[in-house]
This record gives sequence, C-alpha cells and structure tokens, in this order.
Amino acid sequence: MTISKLVLMLVCFIALRPEHNEAPKAAPAEAKVLPVLSKDLADIPGKEGLMFTVEYPPGASDPIHRHKAHGFIYVLEGSIVMQVKGGKEVTLTPGQSFYEGPADVHVVGRNASQTKAAKFVVFLVKDKDAPILVPVN
Repeated sequence: MTISKLVLMLVCFIALRPEHNEAPKAAPAEAKVLPVLSKDLADIPGKEGLMFTVEYPPGASDPIHRHKAHGFIYVLEGSIVMQVKGGKEVTLTPGQSFYEGPADVHVVGRNASQTKAAKFVVFLVKDKDAPILVPVN
C-alpha cells in the first residue's frame, strides 16, 4: 500500500467518525443587561448608585471580572450560581441575595439551569466615572 493511499484512508476514517459529523453546538446566549436607574449620590461626592437587571438565558455565564463597587444582587426568577475569589460557590433562587465588595473578584456568575432563564437585579454603589465591569485575566 502506498503512503498516499494510507493517508487517504486515514483522512476518510477521521472524517467518518461520529464526532466529526455532528453539527457544532451553539454557544450559550450572552446575558442581557437592562438599565433601571442611575443616580448621583449627593451626600457622597463622586459616587453614584446604579441599578440594572441581568437576564441569563439557559446556560449563560459571565467571564471572571470585578466591579470595583459595592454590589448587591437580588434574584427575581430562576436560579443563579455566584462566587467571589476566596468565597464559597452559592446557588441563589428567587428572593435570595448576594454581595460583592470593591476588592472582590467575581470568579463564578452563571445561570444554574441549562433549560430555564434566570433574572436578577443588581445595585452598585461606585465611583461615578468608573466602568461597571472590569475583566480579570
């Protein structure tokens, strides 16, 4: 058997393996962030309160990040999994809350379900000109 026939057989074998014939799986949809309220905090110069909702489609997750803010999370629908570096991973359901401080790195933020959406409210107290989210490598 020649080398070219052997290579051709190998290519055909690899192409016919089931995992190479499956349609690529779609990545989970990204979270949808909707602003609710932004308010300068007159008695705390340079600070603002910012409120928004986050909707996680099934399977959605956030990259590792920080907020450089005091962050208060309140779950409205579904269930979410949260964890800051050095803390325990927690699964939250409607009516439960989570806090992360200005120095915390948010290492886990995701929808706990692969089939149902989740929705929560976030309230941040942050420097007025600071970004809402800072990615962490």
